[in-house]
Amino acid sequence: MKVFRILAWVVLAVLGLLAVALALAFALFDGNRLKAEVSKAVLEQYQRTLVIEGQPQLSVWPDVGVVLGAVTLSERGSREPFAAMQSARVSVALWPLLGRQVQVHELAVKGLKAAVVRRKDGSLNIDDLLKRAASEPAERAGAQPPTQALRIDIAGLALTDGQLSWRDERSGQQLRIDQLDLSTGRVQADTGAKTASIERLSVRVAGRSATDGLSLSVDAPKLQLAPDRFSGDAVTIGALLQGQGRSAKLQLSLGALQGQGQVLRIGALSGSAELSHPDMPRKPLQLPLQGSLAVDLGKGSASLALATRFDQSKIASRVEVRSFSPLALGFDLEVDQLNIDQYLPPKASPVAGGQGGAGADPGLDLSALKGAPAVQGRVRVGALQVSGLKLSELDARMALAGGQLTVSPLSLKLYQGSAAGSLAVNAHEQRVSVRQTLSDVSIEPLMKDVLAKDLLEGRGTVVLDVQARGQTLSEFKKTLAGSASVSLRDGALKGINLAQSLREIKARIGQGQSTQAAQAAQKTDFSELAASFKIAGGVARSDDLRMKSPFLRLSGAGEVDLPGGQLNYLARVSAVASGQGQGGKDAADLKGLTLAVRASGPFDALKYQLDWGAMLQESAKAQIEEKKREVKTRAEEAVKDKARDLLKGVLGR
Repeated sequence: MKVFRILAWVVLAVLGLLAVALALAFALFDGNRLKAEVSKAVLEQYQRTLVIEGQPQLSVWPDVGVVLGAVTLSERGSREPFAAMQSARVSVALWPLLGRQVQVHELAVKGLKAAVVRRKDGSLNIDDLLKRAASEPAERAGAQPPTQALRIDIAGLALTDGQLSWRDERSGQQLRIDQLDLSTGRVQADTGAKTASIERLSVRVAGRSATDGLSLSVDAPKLQLAPDRFSGDAVTIGALLQGQGRSAKLQLSLGALQGQGQVLRIGALSGSAELSHPDMPRKPLQLPLQGSLAVDLGKGSASLALATRFDQSKIASRVEVRSFSPLALGFDLEVDQLNIDQYLPPKASPVAGGQGGAGADPGLDLSALKGAPAVQGRVRVGALQVSGLKLSELDARMALAGGQLTVSPLSLKLYQGSAAGSLAVNAHEQRVSVRQTLSDVSIEPLMKDVLAKDLLEGRGTVVLDVQARGQTLSEFKKTLAGSASVSLRDGALKGINLAQSLREIKARIGQGQSTQAAQAAQKTDFSELAASFKIAGGVARSDDLRMKSPFLRLSGAGEVDLPGGQLNYLARVSAVASGQGQGGKDAADLKGLTLAVRASGPFDALKYQLDWGAMLQESAKAQIEEKKREVKTRAEEAVKDKARDLLKGVLGR
């Protein structure tokens, strides 16, 4: 009994001393002095100005608590604001502190604001804070002996009405979070065992990027962390991006989380994506998602495998985060078949002259590539249709860095032939370059699908080496420059029958010039057709057009005005003696005649002008040249005869 009385008196004494200590702490607490000392320390260590409005409030019973009012922190070496907070409150249970246990009954922060800026030189306005935070733990570990383990038990965290912003002065990219709310249930941690658990984690974010609004939600029922393992119940994620009538919505459910060491794996990932746009003929577009995720914090890498299907298309992709800082990505995308045209708005009908109607000059903004992370990847598509173009076995390797996108090699099959080459995009100069060789391609269906024109038949090779720059499609056409060539065989030039025109020549000689519109039923067969072009200002010029057939020979020169949608070509057609080919039975009578044909006008309304005067001039020139050759031949023969007679006289024979 005496022992119990002694213990009781000891307990009472301890309680009395603790009460006196708390009373003294409360009485001696000087909020203004505390503000001054903290502000001085921040200014000396960080060269930032810390302002705490009002006086911090201290409570000691039944919990130890501190309440702060508005707080602002400046940029380094400036009085410009960097971060601010409306208020904060923390309350800690008193008794557990005696056993080195921290039981927080309340931890609430309201109205936290911060603005992060990446300057043009690549530095961040928080570099000093990050470096200091990284160095302080090592400094304390080297200067102080190891401390005892601390157990933390927080009833709940609450961050409300937060606002964050990001501005990249190099790329002009901006992101603003107008509403950030974070809350948890119970949070427990043991610094000795290095374990932690979080219950009912909830994150809500709403903000804007450029003209688009965005929102994000994350809910995790329970997360548990230990030195050698990580686990958690299913996590749900929701994201929404919308603006100007378009939207992208994502819903994901991450299966049970499993981690070992610094590697986290999510073996089952499922959800859906929903896309809509006012110009999409089918809306909204819904995509089911299935996949898996792995993150290696030690190596700073992650990989995501994702598969989806919509309509008749099956898509499998793999994305790798090769580095978190700086961010570097890799990907592999494989699609069995895809018809992009059925998800795009119909093309506007062009007006005469090849120009689009009002609003038919779409903008080509490449600025999004400037702030994009480094990316390398590969795209493979079994069958693809885009803008009317039908492709197969597409295989492209891509690399994006510093605002420049390179696609090389780029290979595919199209229209009974194949294509190989490269594509380069420079976002800083708003420039696109294309190098491509189309081999053994059927030109007629290609022109029909791409240009909606039916001008040529035949198969052969087309070589392109062009580049253009601008902010709109029309600017790209006007700045197009480079070179091109075409070489076709066994085809036809549509819209005119040159053989028939030559057969009619006798009846029409002397009638002067004649103009006729291109006729779909008319065509001129050829065995070979070739031309090369120099392109500048969107105009392709050629002076080496050549065409051969059993009955005809054609040469010509002219230009193709792509911005204006106009053609202006002068061709000279000659008949050759042959009993074969288109109209060959009249060739013998027409040998030596040359027909001058000028093709001009808009692509969809070409006209052919037959210049008979030029033809007669060519014929006269040909006859004169023939007479010259005959005279020269007779003169040479006469000289030879004279020489022989002279030689006979000298020799006496």
